[in-house]
Amino acid sequence: MSTLKPCACACAEKVGSSSMKPDTCAIVVAGGSGLRFGDPRGKQYVELCGLPLACWSIIALDRVAAVGHIVVVCAPEREQEMRERVLGRVSLRCEVTIAPAGATRQDSVRSGLTVVPRELDYVAIHDAARPLIQPEVAKLAIDRVRSDDSIAGAICAARVTDTLKLVEDSTIVATPERGFYWAAQTPQVFRRVEIAQAHAVAHRDGYVGTDDASLIERTGGRVVCVASPRDNIKVTLPEDLVIARALMERRLIEGGCGSDFADDSAPGSGGPDVSPGRGSSL
Repeated sequence: MSTLKPCACACAEKVGSSSMKPDTCAIVVAGGSGLRFGDPRGKQYVELCGLPLACWSIIALDRVAAVGHIVVVCAPEREQEMRERVLGRVSLRCEVTIAPAGATRQDSVRSGLTVVPRELDYVAIHDAARPLIQPEVAKLAIDRVRSDDSIAGAICAARVTDTLKLVEDSTIVATPERGFYWAAQTPQVFRRVEIAQAHAVAHRDGYVGTDDASLIERTGGRVVCVASPRDNIKVTLPEDLVIARALMERRLIEGGCGSDFADDSAPGSGGPDVSPGRGSSL
């Protein structure tokens, strides 16, 4: 584990009240090997509109005023690469801690939870492979948990619009009512103590869930969905990157990314560079 000091020149535009004391830690999971993506660099390091894909999630979460710290989980042998190729390309207001990834995503999240500052009551767990998350949406999920003691968590999700089929051995068994179904996304927001306990119980029992919410559900906690745009896609396959690039380019053209870009003609930049401010320790 190592800690990076915040840059002197942070992204100016924040989402949410700047007068409220930050109470949330964002955990960005970037430890996957990307075997399905088929690129030896790992999908989190592949360029998307001039920056490594993982940069975009980190930038977005850093812009949420409620977020006071960011934990990036990556493979131990790639920590230096994460420092230089990802964190070295962005200017952040939050301090960043790097935690070692585990054998599975669930192990990686559990690792990240161990280094969350104890003064922060909430965690927003996000996949680095979802570069199109909007700060406003992450804020909604955080606010939902913060404002309702009856729930244990809130996840970003989108209502399913396709017709669903229950299939067994290629034969359709049933056509469920799609109105009941949502497609889970990230970030997923929880109270720090509760999600840490849920991960500890799952680890003890040898249970592996498909997302963090399932671990809370398993312990009896109530988790709600917060509507999120369908374009908050996860880059898993090469064709997903094509879609993500088109969506990101449109977003940058229409409104910008909320960050100051350096000269995109800098040698070796390959495009726009969100650079650390002067005095940065990166």
